[in-house]
Parts: sequence; structure tokens; C-alpha cells
Amino acid sequence: MAIKATIFKASLQIADIDHAYYADHALTLARHPSETDERMMVRLCALALQAYKLQSVCNGDGTLAFGAGLSDPDEPDVWLRDFTGQTRLWMEVGQPEDKPLLKACGKADEVVLYCFNHAAEVWWRTMENKLSRPKNLSVFRVPTLASQALIPLAQRSMQLQATIQEGALMLSDGNTTVDIEPIRWK
Repeated sequence: MAIKATIFKASLQIADIDHAYYADHALTLARHPSETDERMMVRLCALALQAYKLQSVCNGDGTLAFGAGLSDPDEPDVWLRDFTGQTRLWMEVGQPEDKPLLKACGKADEVVLYCFNHAAEVWWRTMENKLSRPKNLSVFRVPTLASQALIPLAQRSMQLQATIQEGALMLSDGNTTVDIEPIRWK
């Protein structure tokens, strides 16, 4: 019998000062059996960092949600779709192969990748040339210490506050605060 995904609930309050986006999001995260708490929390941070596009791209008339991610390689970790169902933003986390990323660039208006963990620099050296062509692809590096500091925030039921200012994310559960300054690679 296959192991089922573990369900996490998050109430996420976003205050994106850079983009004047302020909203509450009730989220359900299904953590795949092979996914770590670190990766799951980086997915949540990716959503928080790009949530303003729900307003700026879709004028508030869209859906921002977690995709199947590891469960289905043809779906993103996080996506933004407008009211017509068009994928406006495709987000991935980790160090994926180049072909699925290039395929995603053809399916969505914009693709954003957040790399994390100690192997990200090695991965990027092998992928930089392969991923240089698509103009709708952005690649960010989440520092390893910051992504690992997210692990204690991973609870089955989370009340989180995300503040984004000058491109940096401050994520807090009221007791613990993690500062993340993604580094833009592409």
C-alpha cells in the first residue's frame, strides 16, 4: 500500500510592502512522502514572495494554489491561474532537470524557480547555459541556512505572518522568525 501525503494547514498573512499587497491566505499543503519539511516550507515561501501577482497580473481575479508538485511532474509546485484558466505563473522549488523547466516555460507566461540546499551552486553551474534562453524564466537561490531555519516552523496547523520588504521575506509564527533574502541568479 502506498504511503499517503501528509496534510498541513497554514493561515498565512502576507504584508508585501514592495508591491502594496496585503492579504490573508488559507492554504492546504499536501506533503508528499518523499518531501522534506524544508522543501515544503520553501514552497510556502515561494507562494508568499509571488502572491502579489494575484493582484498585479490577475487583478485579483485568479487562483493562487499549490500544485501536485512531486506527485505529478507535469504540474508545478505552485501556480497562478487567471479566471480563464490560463497559467500566468508557474513556480518550482529545488533543483529540477532542464527539460521540465523548459516545457513549463512554454505552458506559462512566467516561470519562477527557487533553488535551495547545499547542492544548489553545483546544480546551477551545470544548468546555467541550458536555462539561459527562456526570457520568461527567473531563478532564485534561497540561502541554505535560511531554508534550514524554516524547518521548525513546519507544523500540521500553522499561523504564519509573511512580511516582504526590499525583496526580503520575514516569515514568523509568533515565536520564531526566519529572514530569507533570495539571491537572483537569472
